[in-house]
Amino acid sequence: MIREICTEEAFLARKSEPAAPEDLPIAADLLETLEHHKARCVGMAANMIGVSKRIIAFDNEGTYMVMFNPEIIRKSGPYQAEEGCLSLTGTRPARRWKSIKVRWQNEKFQERIKTFTGWTAQIIQHEIDHCEGVII
Repeated sequence: MIREICTEEAFLARKSEPAAPEDLPIAADLLETLEHHKARCVGMAANMIGVSKRIIAFDNEGTYMVMFNPEIIRKSGPYQAEEGCLSLTGTRPARRWKSIKVRWQNEKFQERIKTFTGWTAQIIQHEIDHCEGVII
């Protein structure tokens, strides 16, 4: 189901709760909502659709990917970026990392670890910031 985009900064500023297997329908809604907004959005976190859970969905080099409970466990190559967000108006500066190692759970809640670089790494960092309640 395509959900409405949350723009309430007080809600977006709250740290998200861990996701669990019963949250799979939220991930499906998140993916469908992201696909609906693909012309101007490359990633979303669950709080952007009004659900305070640690779930992100993003364009991973042309294929959508979902992560449950993602966390960055290593980062390197800091740089300054300028980012927009579907939940907020305008753009904002953000410190990002060229390479990040992420630990997350897949849709079967199996742990995965992978290093991401470049644009994909920037998208993931933006969405994990959402999970942490960081207003981008």
